Amino acid sequence: MAIAAPATPGFRSQVINQILSFQPFAKFAKQQARQMMIKRAASIGVNWLEDAAVLAERNWDDDWAQVHNPDLAYPEYYLRTFHAYDQGNLGWEAATEVEVAAYAVHARIWPDGGIEGDVRLRQSYHDCLRSQIAQPPHAILDLGCSVGMSTFALQKIYPEANLTGLDLSPYFLAIAHYQGQQRQSKIKWVQAAAEATGLPEASFDLVSLCLVCHELPSVITAQIFAEARRLLRPGGHLAVMDMNPQSAVYAKMPPYVLTLLKSTEPYLDEYFSLDLAAAIARAGFSQPSFSCNTPRHRTLIAQAC
Repeated sequence: MAIAAPATPGFRSQVINQILSFQPFAKFAKQQARQMMIKRAASIGVNWLEDAAVLAERNWDDDWAQVHNPDLAYPEYYLRTFHAYDQGNLGWEAATEVEVAAYAVHARIWPDGGIEGDVRLRQSYHDCLRSQIAQPPHAILDLGCSVGMSTFALQKIYPEANLTGLDLSPYFLAIAHYQGQQRQSKIKWVQAAAEATGLPEASFDLVSLCLVCHELPSVITAQIFAEARRLLRPGGHLAVMDMNPQSAVYAKMPPYVLTLLKSTEPYLDEYFSLDLAAAIARAGFSQPSFSCNTPRHRTLIAQAC
């Protein structure tokens, strides 16, 4: 499959990239981004550090053993720093802070969002699914499921479906496994790369990627779409919900805030330059539908040809 090279970032992004190439400043920007999110969490009534500490104090050995694949080799692109964590997604600090971070990051999608912003975001995605997929899926794969927030949300709207949550981080999956037990859910958790899942061909009706693609190199995104096509049954659907590069929110974002954002998202330029709809179609899907499900997010849904 031929993959188009990402377009060159705009002048403002190029300047910010040059600034962030100076490692002391990049480290400072990451620290500032983290502190900004912690303060935002406090402003909506979320005790970021305290809530994460409660999870960190738990013994995770049993949950880890249930989800960890000792034979898995981590791809190079995944061994980058993400979200101001030096270990990226491969550590307990990142894993225990996923949920509180989601509340903080999504609090200002709408002026009145607050702590409900995250729930409203996911609901807006699910509204797109239910309006465009007539037949409820029997088997759903949530790629890049993290600690399971997206998976549990899907389970609420499709309670009769068999769900599988897949992620590369055993730390994230250990927490997802624990949360699943607390909910008495029957979700299957798999540690694997989304571009090479090892799951059986034509075994799902819906493959969902929720807030995943902006954290990937564009070539990996294309490989994941190809893998999703392999995993879907005839007529099955691929659904992608993520940041909308065409949103005026990003065009008008103050340079300081954009610098903090880019310091925590190493592949953001590639994502913003990728023609996501074309990449989906090249993988063997119908031309995807496009919906702006929030002022700064989009949902694309396509059917396996």
